[in-house]
Amino acid sequence: MKAEIRVPGASCKREPPKIRFAVVPTGLQFVIGLISRLRRGYGGLKAIVPAGTEFLEAPKSECGLASFICLVAALLTGLVPTLTGCGGDAGGDWVVVYTALDQIYSEPILEGFERETGIEARAVYDTEAAKTTGLVARLLAERERPRCDVFWNNEIIQTLRLKNEGLIEPYRSPGAEAVPAGYKDPEGHWTGFAARARVLVFNTEELRRDQVPNTILDLLDPRWRGRVGMGYPLFGTTATHGAVLYAGWGEERAREFFAGLAANEVQIMEGNATVCRAVADGELPLGLTDTDDVNLQRSQGRPVDWVLLDHEGRGALLIPNTLALIKGAPNAEAGRRLIDYLLTPEVETRLAGSPSAQIPLIPADETDLPPVVADLAARRFMDPDFERAAPLLPKSADMLKSIFARP
Repeated sequence: MKAEIRVPGASCKREPPKIRFAVVPTGLQFVIGLISRLRRGYGGLKAIVPAGTEFLEAPKSECGLASFICLVAALLTGLVPTLTGCGGDAGGDWVVVYTALDQIYSEPILEGFERETGIEARAVYDTEAAKTTGLVARLLAERERPRCDVFWNNEIIQTLRLKNEGLIEPYRSPGAEAVPAGYKDPEGHWTGFAARARVLVFNTEELRRDQVPNTILDLLDPRWRGRVGMGYPLFGTTATHGAVLYAGWGEERAREFFAGLAANEVQIMEGNATVCRAVADGELPLGLTDTDDVNLQRSQGRPVDWVLLDHEGRGALLIPNTLALIKGAPNAEAGRRLIDYLLTPEVETRLAGSPSAQIPLIPADETDLPPVVADLAARRFMDPDFERAAPLLPKSADMLKSIFARP
């Protein structure tokens, strides 16, 4: 019979999403029992074979002792080494990093860290639809036995939530000294770097720049009814944007604005990247997204550009990536070394030069920056109170869910 282990949840880059075996019935029962016992005894295996794993059986005619031996070999060589992989006990030259930054951007940086330090970076990535939120939920669930060492978030509000929950260990990296005060925690709980701006992407084959709205309130204009896309506002930087507006405007005005967007038939999509692709494909002329998603489409020759959205004279919203050391991290020292590596002008420059064109917060040589990044770095951005917005995230999320509830 064939057994299939399905592993739900976030993925580790060194874990196969599914493993297929052929085993005898008694062998399968033995292995299931073994996995159950291992799950109770080793926290690391919970990340690989979590509660809810399904075992599906095929016809018994395919059974055989040789198949069972293959299963045990595969279990020992494929699963057991991961007991200390994506989470587990300390004691190896590795660091476990949960990252919400898209894998195509973060993985090359982590590979550079491996080459320079000899420390293996074992990364767990999230999905576009549940960006950040899924990893934060996982960290909260693991708080009694942490498996993650470093949380590399692609935004800030959820990082502040972890701080307020007591899940972050303060660490003042030497590289944090160069980061502006508004983009790092004074007590060292988190540090920002590699930012991007919230923008309005537009299709250049349908609209000229002077036809595109340049303030956030312009999106309520009836002329844009049903013509603007937005990521589902409970996740990622769209949720961060919502929380910042909620904190700055108060609940009544924030509700009025987002209800106005809904009444103007804003098109809710999976995430920022989906919005940007829809605009590039000509499905919509406009969309709320981030500069990194627009720059990726532009690098591929797609007909898109962006306009910074002013917030009533305060400028556009700049959202940093954030780094935090998890309290009780199994590999805390390796985690500190990873944070030190990431908070350098060299890494900022690499991320600025990638298709995502991240905006450095650590000063870098302007001659090393792409023109689009140098231009963004010179723009005026609002001074958001992220610390004030973070505790209001649950209320903001409840409000947005009530307005944009999915069927």
